[in-house]
Amino acid sequence: MSSTDETFYPASKAVEFVSILKACLGTGLISRAHKVFTDLRSQAAARSRELWELRRRLAQGIIDQNDWQQDLGELGEYQSPIEVWTYNSMLQAYFRKAYQAESLDGTAEWLNRAWELWRDMEKSALSAQGDQPPSPDPKPNPASFATMARGIVALQRSGRYPSSAPALDDLVLSIKRAEYGLDSILTSSAFNPEAAEDLDVHGPLGSKSVDQSREGEVDAELVLRSLTNVANQMGESGILKELETAQSILEGRRVLSEAQNNDQAFKEDPLINVPELLPVKTTSKASRLGKEPENKAGEMPFNLASLKENLSIVQEARRTITDPYERQKWLEHSALEAARKRLEHSAEKLEELGLQTTGALQSKPLQRWMWDWYNKLQETLKEDLERLDADAQSSKHDKKAMLPMEQQILPFLRLLPVSKLALITILELMRMSGNGGVTDGMKTTRALLSVGRAIEMEYHSDVVRKNPQIFQNAHAAQTVLRKRGLIDLAARREIKAWQKQQEEEGILSSIPRWTQTHLMHVATVNRKATDRDGVLWEEDQPAFYSTYQYLGGKKLGVIKLNEVIAKRLDKDSIQETLHPRHLPMLVPPKPWTSHDSGGYYSVRQSAMRYKDSAEQGSYLRAASDNGDLDTVLAALDVLGNTSWKINKPIFDVMTEVWNSGKDIADMPPIEMETPEPQKPDNYDHDIKARSVYLQRLKQWNQQRSSNHSQRCDVNYKLEIARAYLGERFYFPHNMDFRGRAYPMPPHLNHIGNDLCRGLLMFADSKPLGKAGLRWLRIHISNVFGYDKASFGEREQFAIDHEAEIRDSVERPLDGNRWWLKADDPWQCLASCMELKAALEHPDGPEAYESSLPVHQDGTCNGLQHYAALGGDLAGAKQVNLSRGDRPADVYSGVADLVIKMLDEEAAKGERMASILQGKVTRKVVKQTVMTTVYGVTFIGAKNQVMRQLADRAASYLAKVIMSCIGNLFSGAQKIQDWLSFSAKVIAKSIPAQRLEEATRPYQPSEASLKRADARGYSRDPAKADRIVKEQMTSVIWTTALGLPVVQPYRKTKKRQVSTAMQTVFIHDPLLDATHMILTALECHAAGLTFASVHDSYWTHAADIDTMSDMIRETFVRLHSQDILHRLRDEFLQRYAGYKVPVVSLQGSARKRTRSKASKDGSEETNAADDSSPPMHCSLCLRTSLSN
Repeated sequence: MSSTDETFYPASKAVEFVSILKACLGTGLISRAHKVFTDLRSQAAARSRELWELRRRLAQGIIDQNDWQQDLGELGEYQSPIEVWTYNSMLQAYFRKAYQAESLDGTAEWLNRAWELWRDMEKSALSAQGDQPPSPDPKPNPASFATMARGIVALQRSGRYPSSAPALDDLVLSIKRAEYGLDSILTSSAFNPEAAEDLDVHGPLGSKSVDQSREGEVDAELVLRSLTNVANQMGESGILKELETAQSILEGRRVLSEAQNNDQAFKEDPLINVPELLPVKTTSKASRLGKEPENKAGEMPFNLASLKENLSIVQEARRTITDPYERQKWLEHSALEAARKRLEHSAEKLEELGLQTTGALQSKPLQRWMWDWYNKLQETLKEDLERLDADAQSSKHDKKAMLPMEQQILPFLRLLPVSKLALITILELMRMSGNGGVTDGMKTTRALLSVGRAIEMEYHSDVVRKNPQIFQNAHAAQTVLRKRGLIDLAARREIKAWQKQQEEEGILSSIPRWTQTHLMHVATVNRKATDRDGVLWEEDQPAFYSTYQYLGGKKLGVIKLNEVIAKRLDKDSIQETLHPRHLPMLVPPKPWTSHDSGGYYSVRQSAMRYKDSAEQGSYLRAASDNGDLDTVLAALDVLGNTSWKINKPIFDVMTEVWNSGKDIADMPPIEMETPEPQKPDNYDHDIKARSVYLQRLKQWNQQRSSNHSQRCDVNYKLEIARAYLGERFYFPHNMDFRGRAYPMPPHLNHIGNDLCRGLLMFADSKPLGKAGLRWLRIHISNVFGYDKASFGEREQFAIDHEAEIRDSVERPLDGNRWWLKADDPWQCLASCMELKAALEHPDGPEAYESSLPVHQDGTCNGLQHYAALGGDLAGAKQVNLSRGDRPADVYSGVADLVIKMLDEEAAKGERMASILQGKVTRKVVKQTVMTTVYGVTFIGAKNQVMRQLADRAASYLAKVIMSCIGNLFSGAQKIQDWLSFSAKVIAKSIPAQRLEEATRPYQPSEASLKRADARGYSRDPAKADRIVKEQMTSVIWTTALGLPVVQPYRKTKKRQVSTAMQTVFIHDPLLDATHMILTALECHAAGLTFASVHDSYWTHAADIDTMSDMIRETFVRLHSQDILHRLRDEFLQRYAGYKVPVVSLQGSARKRTRSKASKDGSEETNAADDSSPPMHCSLCLRTSLSN
């Protein structure tokens, strides 16, 4: 099995059987679940006996320690794949079947199975103490006892309980022997009204929704009364006392719940007197021209309507529920429900298209095709599923009729209706195709994973509703970490072990393969073409087809689109996605205990955002299992546990501006100021006038479309802010592959624009104090744009403009509006409001409790790290690593050098330099300087400059800028050259065992040559080198905090089908992200509130001095390590023995020689012949990296 298969599709049969077992239980296939469960237990018992025998032989001296280690390596340390909650589910299922049995004999049979399993679970604790092999069965937990009690009481109340079977008195004796009290049993998750399987006496289990009447339900009160009666009859005084205690606890919970609900009813609604926001309306060309009915012209967009409905849960839950975790559960359920509604909306749109006239469909060929595929695929899946059901239920069917994969996935196929399976498959494949790379196709593995995740997400939304223990466990974990500390690594590891559950990936991958295979059989497009003789040809062609490419010396399956669909997809957008769009959380996020467990409670997410990299996933999982990610994950929890609130006064001003529709403080207006271009009178006969008009109209439509998109974005942000008024909320974080942390809620967060940041404040406040008042004034100067002066001058700037600050707060829209002159107007207005409130505090400004985040921004942080790495004193001064009276401005510094160089070159007669004189500003060079540390190339620099200079000698200026940066930061330039060279050498290297395959020339088949000749294609030799070109190795390294990084080893831009330009990059070794993580952990340990936007660190104004000290201390601590030597040693160890083509090294040597020659003014000599064969050197990699 390949590494990719092992990563995404575990080979363990036990894992697959557990997945099948869960699916069987979820779809009511109890008989099959019983068989799978019995097989799993037998396998677990056999494995347990083998290990017990091995240990016994070692203890008796029959085998020595070496034999023990060898045999243990073959067996592996055993851990049963079935845990206690699976046993509880089986107990529940047995009682369900007993209740539903058509005869009393059937009831007795299934009840007997429940009691047999229960006895085995009870015996497991005793077996480990004797001289017999230990049982792999787990001991009963409180939920096990509760499940048994509910099942017995339900059957007894139905009058179908066999008189000869064990009953509650036997269970009471078991309770006496147990280590759990009756209070923990009667308050376990099994009695939650939203439990997965409801044992009631009025019908099939789980047949009612949580909103319907629950009369007759077997709840904790009913079980308690039944146990009390039995304990009285048995004379069990101890049990009776425990039952009295449990009764008191249940009664106390009920009274507390009623009291909380009563208190909640009297709380003031924070949305009282808050006006509604005017929603963005859909617009279209037809509506503007009056060709569309009015009721269609002004509808609210579906996504905005869905968001508002989602947000209404926040308000509704605030009025009816007091427990914040219950409210968060409601909110996450609503996000999952919104995802489901988007799915239904897509189906309705397709249905609507199918019912409309042919003309309407002809205007939307992509939707018409999808509607046709949807109908065909739905029918095909339905027929095939009926066949599988018939084969599975027939006792006489041919066992060979069902393929092994079909036998395994049949329970899973029942989890969702075929209509959803069909729609999910089509939407996800089309969405992936529309995300780029249409000509290349999409990797089959990636396509299957995407469809599988979407199917799993749809099913998971139902599972979450039925498993309240998901929130209960996460709440318990959060409580433990709050008591012991978020950065207590020992506590984190204990919680990780406690929360560990089995994966379901083994079989889920087969469902999308099944649906995708059927889709490729039925999805067609009708194509027409006229030949040179005028004859019309017409045929149905497959919409998708499978092929393969070579990658890493192996065949990689890809799925490609028919050419006509690919072209259409460039014009039509497939924006629907099935994954839930989450909102800020009302409780602290679920702790990150592993790479895929943390953040939101209802949905599994990854701690790292990466795309299409099986290697990255594999290394990340291994690091998580080894505990190497604990520090990084702790930092994500620190960021996620920062609580926020909405700045109500700022929101009120924004609402007034928004509803006015005016263009104020970058708020997009309802109507653009630029009128639509008028059609000229000579449009029909003047080609130039028509061309100018059409170009202006196109630009105007683009601006109008952009304004509409911006209004939709702002509308989203303001609606979310309105719903969260008066709330304390949190942003769960994860990171990109470089280790940079990002909030997971997509719309409103502190990494957003000025509007977002102006809306957000810390939920907790701290007295300003003398230092805090000073930093608040400095912060006003910074956000205004007066940030290049000394701190004293910036503080005085705020003092000098106190009148303008007061006027901005008192009359933000009808006063002098000084705040609108700021670089960041909304943050400036928020800071003005905070300062005015502090100055008017009755006990003085220093006593004012401030919640405003104050920022400490790095100066081109990447260059700071490079300057520190290289000991570059001149560069360090430019990026404020050395002390100075006022902050240095590296961008202005580079701009000055560029201007000086242009003047010198212009004096020498350089034409381009003369053209560029007077046109270079700080803004022109800023982006190139900022991105230098991230591997920007000359082409990238040229494109960045072009965006500012509109193609005015951009190529020449880009060279000058890059040269000046290299001169100013010589140490950084040398380090970056070494990193880039190392990445290139590694990427072109190849393991010795793959060398023979990589150098084997490509031999096209005779059939492919005949097809090429028949179609008039040339036998392009570029294809013969394809395999060799694909022999590329990923650049992998580990950060200082143990985070594994798999660097994307190339960027490919297709020029032709068989010609690719490949470029290798390597980023800085994640030093800015590592520094942020260290600072976050230090601030948390010191009790500071902390947030970050990459290299901008936020805390309360009163704590800025403390945080600044920590920033410097962690920076020094980080760079006290020998980072570059450690990276070099890791490269040499990881890629030891890899082979590098000698041609690659010769090319790099020639490039260095040319560079040196150009600097010395000499000419290059003795260049090696590029056409030499690609020999491989086994020691080149070590030698190259050492240099």
